[in-house]
Amino acid sequence: MIISIKRILFPTDFSEPAKEAQLYAMALAEKFGAELHLLHVIPPLIPYPDAAFPYALPQSETELQIGAANQRLAKEVDSAWSQQHVVVHSTVMGLAVDEILSYAKEQEIDLLVVGTHGHTGLSRLLIGSVAEKLVRISLCPVLTVHPKGHQFLVNEEAS
Repeated sequence: MIISIKRILFPTDFSEPAKEAQLYAMALAEKFGAELHLLHVIPPLIPYPDAAFPYALPQSETELQIGAANQRLAKEVDSAWSQQHVVVHSTVMGLAVDEILSYAKEQEIDLLVVGTHGHTGLSRLLIGSVAEKLVRISLCPVLTVHPKGHQFLVNEEAS
């Protein structure tokens, strides 16, 4: 069996676990000569600091957040690396799992690479896990990267 990976999706929330997963996504994109898609999802509802009810962002704030996220995505991958590889940036608003799966289907993504926060117990039940949901329902393979897990070492001499 020959595995062909042409498009890799790296959804990011700009967290430290995501940065670790990004290294894997970039390395795999390089190894397979694949496009690297970076996706950031802005949640449609923002919680009030001291209230039980979230609120929807006004249109002007939404546009500002999308613009800021697009600028940040553009800086996520070193420009020298970007010049050697195909990198696609996208920011959308919605529920993270739904938007990631929708993007993966529309762009015919072959592999998702996501970071995990390592929540366990009650915090995992309350917060939920985007990575866990993606693993369960994604139609394409999902590589999850835990920031404190085993890290592969690169042997520069063997390359």
